[in-house]
Amino acid sequence: MNKVFVSSIRERDQVESVFLVKDKIMAMAKNGKPYMTLRLMDKSGEIEGRVWDNVDELSATFDKDDFIAIRCKATVYLGKMQLIISELFRVPEHQVTLADFLPESERVIEEMEQELAALVESITDPHLKVLMKAFFDDPALMPLYRVAPAAKGMHHVYLGGLLEHSLAVARLVDTIVPLYAGLNRDLLVVGALLHDVGKVREMTYLRSFDYTDEGKLLGHITIGVEMLQERISAIPGFPVELAMLLKHMLLSHHGQYEYGSPKRPKTLEATILNYLDDLDSKINGIRTHIRKEAENQSRWTSYHRLYDRYFYKEGYVPDDEAEEIRDEPSAPEPLTLAPPAEPPAERRREESKKGFRNNPFELLQEKNLDLF
Repeated sequence: MNKVFVSSIRERDQVESVFLVKDKIMAMAKNGKPYMTLRLMDKSGEIEGRVWDNVDELSATFDKDDFIAIRCKATVYLGKMQLIISELFRVPEHQVTLADFLPESERVIEEMEQELAALVESITDPHLKVLMKAFFDDPALMPLYRVAPAAKGMHHVYLGGLLEHSLAVARLVDTIVPLYAGLNRDLLVVGALLHDVGKVREMTYLRSFDYTDEGKLLGHITIGVEMLQERISAIPGFPVELAMLLKHMLLSHHGQYEYGSPKRPKTLEATILNYLDDLDSKINGIRTHIRKEAENQSRWTSYHRLYDRYFYKEGYVPDDEAEEIRDEPSAPEPLTLAPPAEPPAERRREESKKGFRNNPFELLQEKNLDLF
């Protein structure tokens, strides 16, 4: 069976191919008949699949993260491609080429490892250099750090994404440092390379990308600080204040409490790391969203729910008729019971999570602000 990639599927195509099951949901139709919704993926993208017949029988043959061969027809529903599956069966892992199913960084991993080694060698602080070698000379850590994705859905969602993102933030550091006198370049480079190191244990990425139990319960920030403390404790004479400053950078790199940051940045280097991390993440996330819609002839992307906006596709040659851009998502939100009224300050805080904002002074309007 020849591999048909998600990115090549067009409406009304008859598709016979193998896909990785990223998610599997059983549900009941209005007529009481069960159906199954699948999230299928390969390295080129993801697509929804629906099974309407023999649902219970077919569901018992495979699980999430299995490979399945399907026979289906492609159709467009509510503006999105969907596969109506008529037949499927589980495929053993040894019969598939794993590289076909997980997206990879466009950069060569070995070249990024060389860049990482050069950055470590460029560090002049002896304690920080020893710390970096304790991380990146670790034969148990490095095989994970070099292939882990940087996130599950927001940015750098592919193998090698963590290393690519960390190096990009480090390059931004070397762009910023010459512009402002007095910055601690070594501390910033170390922060850039370690700020997301906890993701090697927060996420699983041997099949579809998901969170480990440790990731769900602790999160990559807490895990990263634990990993940092373990290695600092093994370095004789590591300065206490330097350890504190570095831990603060990891704890505060998400910037605001509502973005999952245990602390807000309170040093110049921590503030810079927060903004550079955010900058690289958003550039990658927006570019990925635009690239996913290469076949979309509109000058605008579809609505991005996480960023709460449409994006203009630079370089698009318009058709004769301009398209109307709606101000709201095309799919209606499900009807839910209204929650109890909340205080105005809480409502403003909740609304600030929508879209992407990164204004450290935005919440100064709130009363009783915890400055520490």
